[in-house]
Amino acid sequence: MGTLNELFDPDRVAVVGATAREGAVGRAVTSNLLDDFDGDTVPVNPNYDEVLGTPCVDEVADADADVAVVVVPPSIVLDAIEACGEAGVRNVVVITAGFGETGEDGAAREQRLAELADEHDLNLVGPNSLGIMSTPSGMNATFGPENALPGGLSFMSQSGAFVTAVLDWANDNGIGFKDVVSLGNKAVLDETDFVDHWGADEETDVIIGYLEGIEDGREFIETARETTQDTPIVAVKSGRTSAGAQAASSHTGTLAGSDKAYEAGLDQAGVIRAESVDELFDAAGILGSQPLPDTDSVAIVTNAGGPGVMATDAVGDADLDMASFTRETTDALAESMPEEANIHNPVDVIGDADVARFREALETTVADDNVGAALVLAAPTATIDFDELADAITDVSAEMDAPVAACLMGGDRTREPKQRLQAQGIPCYFDPARAIDSLATLAEYRDIKAREYAEPMSFDVDRERAREILGTVRDRDDNRLGVEAMELLDAYGIPTPDGEIVDSPERAREVAEAVDGDVVMKIVSPDILHKSDIGGVAVGVSDEDVADTYEDLITRARNYQPDATVLGVQVQEMVDLDDGVETIVGMNRDPQFGPLLMFGLGGIFVEVMEDTTFRVAPVSEPEAREMTEEIQSAPLLRGARGRDPVDVDAVIETIGRLSQLVTDFPAILELDINPLVALPDDDGGTNAAAVDVRLTVDPEELDSATADPETDPTPIDAEEPTND
Repeated sequence: MGTLNELFDPDRVAVVGATAREGAVGRAVTSNLLDDFDGDTVPVNPNYDEVLGTPCVDEVADADADVAVVVVPPSIVLDAIEACGEAGVRNVVVITAGFGETGEDGAAREQRLAELADEHDLNLVGPNSLGIMSTPSGMNATFGPENALPGGLSFMSQSGAFVTAVLDWANDNGIGFKDVVSLGNKAVLDETDFVDHWGADEETDVIIGYLEGIEDGREFIETARETTQDTPIVAVKSGRTSAGAQAASSHTGTLAGSDKAYEAGLDQAGVIRAESVDELFDAAGILGSQPLPDTDSVAIVTNAGGPGVMATDAVGDADLDMASFTRETTDALAESMPEEANIHNPVDVIGDADVARFREALETTVADDNVGAALVLAAPTATIDFDELADAITDVSAEMDAPVAACLMGGDRTREPKQRLQAQGIPCYFDPARAIDSLATLAEYRDIKAREYAEPMSFDVDRERAREILGTVRDRDDNRLGVEAMELLDAYGIPTPDGEIVDSPERAREVAEAVDGDVVMKIVSPDILHKSDIGGVAVGVSDEDVADTYEDLITRARNYQPDATVLGVQVQEMVDLDDGVETIVGMNRDPQFGPLLMFGLGGIFVEVMEDTTFRVAPVSEPEAREMTEEIQSAPLLRGARGRDPVDVDAVIETIGRLSQLVTDFPAILELDINPLVALPDDDGGTNAAAVDVRLTVDPEELDSATADPETDPTPIDAEEPTND
């Protein structure tokens, strides 16, 4: 795929399917281009000599165009694409609908469209797209009602209707754009391609997007990580409450709805996620106009006590801090402010303050090295002139290295001052919480820019043995594996208690006698998911009671589900749960992002507490460590209320080894290690134990990977790096 520079900066644009017919899309696109485009617009239609007063050519080959906009009926789109390729037009925008969104026939047509684009090396937008815009040249190759204003935002959207609505709103609010693209069905170019292009575009200050899905989650993460080191990305991702893409039988699958993957993936990519259009443009506006703060400390200067308290609450809600002033600052404020004023943060210059008092307080507070950002909050009074206040805020902001936001609370009298502030790059709001949230966005992006991305964790493992164990599903009626697959964990170096699955009371006694102390016994059946619910787990069984317990567990399983497949009973070394912490490490395979790792508080309450965090695999050591720090019960790992701290490094290593396992084997659809018991670090060994495991395997994917080594990310005989 070539560069996208020519797509957004062409000299000549051909409209394939241009027409003079009123109400036609071809007419709208042609008219929009003729109205504003600095380059040449060439209508292509054998039925016209001219369109809207512009000479028309019969074929795209006669247009000598850099970009072709295709608006012909669906039945002849493929012919038009073939003609573009043969004519050497490398950039094509397909506005025509009637492809993958319409059913089987449309999907087949879209597949052929992608094949033709690949054959001719086309940069193809769409199909089912509103079109594209680029304001430096005035190019409006859409059928929208108006062009965008010039600015530093580049905008992509999977919804054409969202583009038209946003542009209409943005034009009313004076918000401008560099490039705009309606992604459509993304048969060829997708969100990753545009993130890559705009990340290298010096005229794009901020990338914003409305996304309904991401085609290749891992590629998007890698591309966005590189882009966000210089150019912020803010996105609205719809479908936050949709159900998961597949029925889930594991704890991880139950908790990992589709939005969890996007939440984790966008965060790992460095993308700032907005929940609304207001949040999207609040974030984009301040990121494109204000410097990044050195600290999270905010100073508030206000003439209104109540709104000042509201702003203070918003600081706490946004995980920012109220700045603590130095003695020099409070002394200066005490000298310049009335006796009734509050000289501590939030600074209340009181209701009779004029602009001079506001300016004095603002200049004094922002000069304090402890202040990372400032909010000026003013309510209307007889002594304040908002026009003059806007000028004062602008003057002080120009001398600051820290970001400033304004909050002018009022109606008509604030409208022009607000516009003047925004024209100078100072965001201005009615609601103090929106102003604080915008400042929080700057702090978030500062942290994103400071990230250092490490390589994924990697270990010496026995892949061949792991493949053999996974392959046992081929001989079963069920594609789920339970504790009978504990050797899979052993193959990847994940520690497990001593034990064995047995099929007789006699063998159970033999295994128990070989284990120090009492044992745990569990029914082993792929059909019985929650063993403890049916009394299928016995804890603290002595050697003399093992045989009877075996019979009891088998009987309970038969009574509970007579048709269940019972593989036997697991006899396992007991792990000291009193001194340890039960955690869960799991994976659910997301259709877009691939393996989604979960870590959290485990045991029988995992779905009740839902104290979990997620990452897209493979993960690095810092990412795995962050997972252990993010859950609410993290203090338990560190030794809360007199408990001994557990070996967190052993947990981190287990997360890394599981990450490698599920990355190596795409056939693993779901996997739970629950509980993974984290034990105190008292002997220098590996102080964690995977007590139970459950996974779901796709035999067809496993067979495919076995037959074709190229589908396996790392062949079995490859030389592997290690951090052991």
